[in-house]
Amino acid sequence: METEAIAARVAPALAELGLECLGVEWNAGHGGGLLRVYIDSLQHDGDAANAVSVDDCEAASREISALLDVEDPIPGHYVLEVSSPGIERPLFDAAQFGRFVGEEAKVTLKLPREGRRRMRGKIAAVEGKRIGMDVDGTRIDIAEDEIESAHLVPDWNALGYTPKAKPGKGVDGAKGRKPKRKH
Repeated sequence: METEAIAARVAPALAELGLECLGVEWNAGHGGGLLRVYIDSLQHDGDAANAVSVDDCEAASREISALLDVEDPIPGHYVLEVSSPGIERPLFDAAQFGRFVGEEAKVTLKLPREGRRRMRGKIAAVEGKRIGMDVDGTRIDIAEDEIESAHLVPDWNALGYTPKAKPGKGVDGAKGRKPKRKH
């Protein structure tokens, strides 16, 4: 399934609704699949007043469903899901990474690099189709087409969800160990 082609096809219809197609995911399953389309407001400036609403998702779902029914690019049964990006916003291309320079992201590469497919770090810069990330104190440049999937990592502290230590446990949730006694 060519998800980029579906994203390109639905983008103009969503733009008429004041929405942007961020990207499309396809998850094949037994007896069908799930087509997830992520949308955002064209005024994606971080202002809650411009956030995607349930009504936006419903309107987008109707438009996308009508387009897909006419063109029928997906053989067989599938479920269409239209979603806002949420706080763990998926990133589908370099331009989307560029909107979040300075933020932390998790990236899964299509092929391992130095034995690693998964990386987590700050988005340092975006130049064309290349994303520069600071991972474990090292600058890594990644081409857009090397990325299998990516999403932002929420800053839970900034959102007010700082974990509280449980009695007998550290902040990380690990139980404290008693020191061994020498006989």
